[in-house]
Amino acid sequence: MRNVFVAGLEPLGHRLLRTISSAEDCRFLELFDYGTIVRPPEASYPPLMQLVDEGARRIAGFEGQENGILGYWDFPTSVLVPLLATRLGLPGPTLEAVARCEHKYWSRLEQQKVLPDWVPRFQAVDPFAADAVGAMTLDYPFWIKPVKAHSSFLGFYIDTPETLEARLAVIRERIGFMGEPFNEFLAQIDMPAELRSIDGYHCIAEELISGGHQCTLEGYSWRGSPEVYGVVDSLRTGRYDSCFSRYQYPSVLPEAVQSRLRTAACELIRHLGYDGGAFNIEFYWNPDDDSVSVLEVNARISRSHSALFLMVDGEVNQAVPLDLAFGRCPTFPHRAGGHNVAAKFMVRQFSDGVLERVPTDADIRRFEEAFPEAWVRVLTPAGTRLGDLRLQDSYSYEIAEIFLGAENEEALLQKYSDALLLLDFQVRPLAPETAP
Repeated sequence: MRNVFVAGLEPLGHRLLRTISSAEDCRFLELFDYGTIVRPPEASYPPLMQLVDEGARRIAGFEGQENGILGYWDFPTSVLVPLLATRLGLPGPTLEAVARCEHKYWSRLEQQKVLPDWVPRFQAVDPFAADAVGAMTLDYPFWIKPVKAHSSFLGFYIDTPETLEARLAVIRERIGFMGEPFNEFLAQIDMPAELRSIDGYHCIAEELISGGHQCTLEGYSWRGSPEVYGVVDSLRTGRYDSCFSRYQYPSVLPEAVQSRLRTAACELIRHLGYDGGAFNIEFYWNPDDDSVSVLEVNARISRSHSALFLMVDGEVNQAVPLDLAFGRCPTFPHRAGGHNVAAKFMVRQFSDGVLERVPTDADIRRFEEAFPEAWVRVLTPAGTRLGDLRLQDSYSYEIAEIFLGAENEEALLQKYSDALLLLDFQVRPLAPETAP
């Protein structure tokens, strides 16, 4: 048996992993609890290098066996897994290559060298500087976010200097949540001298590129040869179109556009020196002028896409990093699933309130009977005030995820409407005087 140590293993993830066709000889073991490294109950993550030490000790107990480390969540998992692989001499990308993907400002500098016309204007921002507002050179409006964050955490649309001043106050208060562990990671690598001062307590401001069609390319690099195996569309909603409403696969982009994106993604990954790992790269395509912009590079698969690939291609994307974890070249099927189209829907609320009802076990059984291919994950327990949730984007609250497959988009959207009725989430809005 192969031992697969999974960072942040949880029930749905375990079910998905058990579907992998090449995993019959795999024993999936929890390396870190999901609540510790994905949604920690406290106001901070445990010290990063402490986690590395704990993980290394756990795996050392299986010395002499065939061991691999698997991770598919965003930060800190995205750096924790390569740190452990490096410590233990297991396959994986170099830490410097991971940093060139994960440090949003450093990544922008590298993207600019390869795809100069696809990168928006940007600048580093020190939110603690005495005159951070006065130091801005970008024209308003723009977006600002930490150099390391995810799920649009502390990402803000900035339209005036006054708005920036107010948002910087929020950022200063909360940036250490990810900034501190990210600095622990950066301390393990040899940063370029000109970037050493731009640490996890800094932000990046970027001119707006949110117009057009957003998509994500998933792939891997094996022995210097990048390969893209899927293109997923990202559909947005809400204020400033800043919130994801669903991820849908396969992409409906013209094939010629997808081909350009695949070529660019592989060129960028080679330039970053990223090898032996999975990746995903987000792009915007503007159909009005056929222009393309790079949004960001991530040194991991997207767990949000796993069930989509299973329903359409017949395999979850965790199969790719699983192969890589054992030094094997991945193989991935194409359109071998039972559905033509699949999506992950994010069940969101756009104002503060109390989540008074979540699906019962009976509700979920009826849901699974109605949609045998489907998966649902409730993210928030009943009784929760949405405004108390952490790791949310700046303009909405995500309370559940629903994964569905169908023969076409029309049928897919109808299934989602029916699913919401079956699951019956109920939120009690807060009176204006009690809302923040």
